[in-house]
Amino acid sequence: MKVFVTGSSGFIGKALAQRLSAENHEVLGLDKRPGPATNILCDILDAKRVQEAVQAATPDALVHLAARIDIDESADVSDYPANVEGVRNVIEAVRHTPSIKRTIWTSSQLVCRVDYRPSGDTDYNPDSSYGRSKVLTEQIVREQDGGGSQWCLVRPTTVWGPGMSAHYQRFLRMIQRGYYFHVGSAPLLKSFSYVGNISYQYRQLLQAPPEQVHRRTFYLADYEPLDLVAWGDAFQRALHARRIPRMPVFVARALAHTGDAAIALGLKQFPLTSRRLKNIMTQYQFDLSATEAVCGPLPNNFGEGIEQTVEWFKGLSPPKA
Repeated sequence: MKVFVTGSSGFIGKALAQRLSAENHEVLGLDKRPGPATNILCDILDAKRVQEAVQAATPDALVHLAARIDIDESADVSDYPANVEGVRNVIEAVRHTPSIKRTIWTSSQLVCRVDYRPSGDTDYNPDSSYGRSKVLTEQIVREQDGGGSQWCLVRPTTVWGPGMSAHYQRFLRMIQRGYYFHVGSAPLLKSFSYVGNISYQYRQLLQAPPEQVHRRTFYLADYEPLDLVAWGDAFQRALHARRIPRMPVFVARALAHTGDAAIALGLKQFPLTSRRLKNIMTQYQFDLSATEAVCGPLPNNFGEGIEQTVEWFKGLSPPKA
């Protein structure tokens, strides 16, 4: 199978390209940044170049991952054009490429705020401009019927593992240096995705029979929820760091209010804000039965994920002072 992957230099894109290539599929990657899985340097906002690239590749399937994914609390939806106009451009490219039979369009769990349980696939309740931009992603795909292909939408949750973002690298570095703390004393259960498992789920969705995936929406995560406390403690042990202390919730809230004030005064980064604290403290577990029914058992367990992530992390260059 020949698969075209947009966003091939991103976290999931690299993992997916590596998995597909290892299974002898032909992968053509498009991204605006160079990377080992990127054959075509192109911004998806360049409609003409995107269409030319996809048509020239004549792929059997397309996985759309390219997006702006950061959550900027001062941004507006218009600041996320890749998630709106970029999606329109890729859909038009699919529409003009008859070789494409299957497409997967990547949305986000944040089309709804983390404490909201939607009643259906089009029941949205985002609380960020990023989330609202991903609502538009989904609406465009549905309105355009996936460019005329067999299609599905996927909503990844938080993804972790080798290659994860600088934000999570800082999380591991804080644990390693003894600066990280747990908030409160209770477990915090969340539907997280290990990168080796989510890349496998994408692959399974590419190969599933059409009637199992067409016009459906799937959450992508490990089937068993991850306990944020146990996750941090597992990294602490694997990194041979000091035991992670616990901070009372009222202290964390005070620190978060300080962060809110700092952001309001123009500071771009602060370790904790009320929004981030809410995201940390809110437990969420998605019903993944539909995903499991199509994708089947996952290849990596929790312990393997910790081991592989720590091995990767130890090989990183130390941050610049």
